[in-house]
Amino acid sequence: MSGAAGWCAAFLEAQAAEQGAARNTIDAYARDLEDFTAWLTHAGLGADTAQQADIERYLVGLEAQGLAKSTRARRLSAIKQLYRFAFEDRLRADNPAMRIKGPGRGARLPKTLSEEEVDRLLEAALSTGRSARDRCRNTCLMELLYATGMRVSELVSLPVAAARGNPQMLMIRGKGGKERMVPLSPPARTALEAWLAMLDAQAELDRAKGQAPSPYLFASSGASGHLTRHRFYALIKELAVAAGISPAKVTPHTLRHAFATHLLANGADLMAIQALLGHADVATTEIYTHVLDARLQALVHDHHPLSDAAQGKSDK
Repeated sequence: MSGAAGWCAAFLEAQAAEQGAARNTIDAYARDLEDFTAWLTHAGLGADTAQQADIERYLVGLEAQGLAKSTRARRLSAIKQLYRFAFEDRLRADNPAMRIKGPGRGARLPKTLSEEEVDRLLEAALSTGRSARDRCRNTCLMELLYATGMRVSELVSLPVAAARGNPQMLMIRGKGGKERMVPLSPPARTALEAWLAMLDAQAELDRAKGQAPSPYLFASSGASGHLTRHRFYALIKELAVAAGISPAKVTPHTLRHAFATHLLANGADLMAIQALLGHADVATTEIYTHVLDARLQALVHDHHPLSDAAQGKSDK
């Protein structure tokens, strides 16, 4: 199994079986490693013979193509993990990628939405849909997404069972099968209860016809059995148009960022946000610290005895 394709297949299988990596993660690894192995083949090299200088030439080529730093960093990460796997499984005696430093990632702040824009999206969900059932489902989707900060893959694949029991909390199964509990806001609980009532009524009709009800909260007739990420992506664009917001500004991940940003801006603790988002490392959550910086600046501006704002108050 010295060929690059064989190594990649074994590596991806190990990621799925041993590391519990999500399907989207496996697909991303596969795409990045497919590009790398194609380059190796074109260069007359093999995964078992490529050296550090060869991998660096590949990375230089990516930069020459104009690929973003984040893309190049992700490709290198996949290559590093492939060679670490090969070294640990004794497919190769050395690890040629171990000492290669990545290009780093840009310090871009996550795109988000204002609280007023989110309110408009939630209002649009109430009236967007071909039927009362569609509107109820759309409202439940949006309220849950904003109330919990779930990843879109977590949202669309929610089982009905996760929403039963205590309506104040929701059990979410995240990356690697890790579970977390998140509290629901009153509007989200109301929307969820209304949607569950519709599902229960439909389940009774299905049973009368001898059909088993779907185990998913947001069922679909497609192969997955539940609403797809692509369909929800299209839906949120429709809601953006209905809300008078540029569709380019609104994605499912934008709502996740809005959830975290708005909580921090209103005084939530960074560690609590980490737990709610399901981040394994707080360093991932620290992209939101710009909100804390802005809040601290406003605090000093408003209350420091030497600030213009504080002096203006004392003069009155």
